[in-house]
Amino acid sequence: MKKLAELMTPNFLIDLDKMERNIQDMGALCESNGKKLCPMVKTHKSSELAKLQVQYGATSFLVGTVAEAEQLVKSGHKEIVFAYPIAAEENIMRVIELAQKSHVTLSFDGVDAAGQFEEQLIKKHIVLDYLIIIDCGLHRFGVLPENIVELAQQLKQLGHLNFKGIATHPGQVYGASNRAEVEAVEKAEIHALEEAKRRLNREKIEVEIVATGSTPTVAAIAKNQTITTVRPGNYIFYDAIQVALHVVPWQRCSLTVLTTVISQPSKDVFMVDAGTKCFGLDKGAHSVALLSGYGIVKDHPELIVESLSEEVGKIRAIGSTNLKVGQKIEVIPNHACSSANMTSFFIGHRKGLVERMIAVDARRNAFRETSLIL
Repeated sequence: MKKLAELMTPNFLIDLDKMERNIQDMGALCESNGKKLCPMVKTHKSSELAKLQVQYGATSFLVGTVAEAEQLVKSGHKEIVFAYPIAAEENIMRVIELAQKSHVTLSFDGVDAAGQFEEQLIKKHIVLDYLIIIDCGLHRFGVLPENIVELAQQLKQLGHLNFKGIATHPGQVYGASNRAEVEAVEKAEIHALEEAKRRLNREKIEVEIVATGSTPTVAAIAKNQTITTVRPGNYIFYDAIQVALHVVPWQRCSLTVLTTVISQPSKDVFMVDAGTKCFGLDKGAHSVALLSGYGIVKDHPELIVESLSEEVGKIRAIGSTNLKVGQKIEVIPNHACSSANMTSFFIGHRKGLVERMIAVDARRNAFRETSLIL
């Protein structure tokens, strides 16, 4: 077996022991609280890792793209939930094709995309399930709870779409600067879903599914009796954002970027062979204020990933360090989901020894055949 120190850089590593613990812990949390687990696949975009999640309790998968859904279905997964509305005939037809091989649940926050689906479903003589997206404070997708009944009644007129429940995503939690703000998001998340369900029930509209999810809030919302399904994604890896929000210590992060120190232009500055094309430039989708730099250098608290170019990064030492040119270091990225999307495979290892390669096979673009773009 190859040692990590023998690998070329940059490379994307997964500590298999840590990742498996993360998956097992989430499965146990859901089982102990009677919740269905529907992980968000955009975090890892890997059908192999999805199979591992199924072993520890996942009953369905939340997807962000049609390509993710297609790869999961190709790999044998049969319960697919789309996180966002799908529109335009070309995309809709691909989803309908998937629905003939698996159970697909759609998500809508308005009548326009739903109406486009209805037109195609009528032609195919099939009915698809859907959820209504609730806005719990992120103000991205979704309808406010006080407007849920009106939208539900409008969508009810579409005979080839079957209402199953409601869902939300508290993405604003990634803008929190302390634990109190995280707890405020948890309360908003729960309140929005409870209020939406209450209004629907008052109109005799049955709500079978109440789904929500984000890794920072999942431990709290899993205990709520109204919620039936949790949909976290980042928990499989964790990252510097989760560490900053005090969700886990850095030792629980399973995804790292292996990089080599290639230059020391000054006493306290070092250059490495990994940049934005490994780490990305974001500090979280919603700008976590708690982050310093662009990642956490494992076992080197004196180092800060200060800035990045496309293929290289600048690391600054605060105080003394034993870092030297030619040395390889591991960096926990700020946002594991973004970093994972930069590679076609992960290197899975245990205790410093390479065990296997893991394909990131759901990362491909929307074009399946050359004829589609001619």
